[in-house]
Amino acid sequence: MRRLWSLAVVLVVLGAAPAWAKDVVIVYTALENEQIADYKKAYDKALPNLDVKILRLSTGDIAARFMAEKDNMQADVIWGVAATNILIFKNAGLLEPYAPKGLDRVQPLFRDKANPPSWVGIDIYMSAFCFNTEVAKKHTLPAPASWADLTKPVYKGHVVMPNPASSGTGYLSVVSILQRLGEAKGWEYLDALHKNIAEYTKSGSKPCKDAASGERGIGVSFEYVAAKAKKEGAPIQMVLPSEGSGYDMEANALTRKGKSSAAAKQFLDWAITNEAMALYSKYFAAVAVPGFPVPEGLPKDISKVVFPNDFDWSAKNRDRVLAEWTKRYAK
Repeated sequence: MRRLWSLAVVLVVLGAAPAWAKDVVIVYTALENEQIADYKKAYDKALPNLDVKILRLSTGDIAARFMAEKDNMQADVIWGVAATNILIFKNAGLLEPYAPKGLDRVQPLFRDKANPPSWVGIDIYMSAFCFNTEVAKKHTLPAPASWADLTKPVYKGHVVMPNPASSGTGYLSVVSILQRLGEAKGWEYLDALHKNIAEYTKSGSKPCKDAASGERGIGVSFEYVAAKAKKEGAPIQMVLPSEGSGYDMEANALTRKGKSSAAAKQFLDWAITNEAMALYSKYFAAVAVPGFPVPEGLPKDISKVVFPNDFDWSAKNRDRVLAEWTKRYAK
């Protein structure tokens, strides 16, 4: 009898959750790996009761995976994914509206208009060209100043840009061109640009990294990667195209699975704190809460350098735009 009682005690102990067990939060993100490593130190300290499990993929891969899992959802939180993709998640009924603590500090541009919002933005990123000055000397390439310049014959085989089907940066560049020029002229422009493209990359940061290493002359990427490469000593000139940079917003959302998770909501609360905003502002020129310094080398007022993005249009037309782009250029 005593042996049976001892066995029962062991089974109870093994079956019970230990007092030190942490609440698990599964987070899907498209943030850059070096950024995640920086942010992780902060949220681990601020949220010691949480075990945050990160899945980091490119924007297109995150979106495809999340949509494919809609009937067996794994993610509790979406963190730092393009707002145009998050709008698709919202329209598909995959998100749970949630107003994180401190939402009143967030500028209206950076949040869903619904109350409570289905998503909240954290920062803006914009297209930029990474121009390698050493490659330029070798091949006698003039510095481009505009999107129009990139179609000049002198750049044939020297330009690399992201595939919009896999990269949020690639998609924001394409839709900004289509919105600015209108679709007919926009596709004509992209046809002309395609003649100069050496490669379409899966990642939005790779074109700039390739330019920084001297593998390519010009990488169409985004400003954070350009500024970082230049700061690290690469012979890079960051060009913000004179017609206006395309832009998108990295945003957060609570998933349908995370609806009943207090831990998921706690993470989203932290993700818009001043501590989090200070970290985002190390990399981006505009963050959701005003008053943070702009990183060296980035524009002080991005409203003067970006071309407005109609997020609703970008989201609603995504499948159609990508199908047309793939038909034309993914050969």
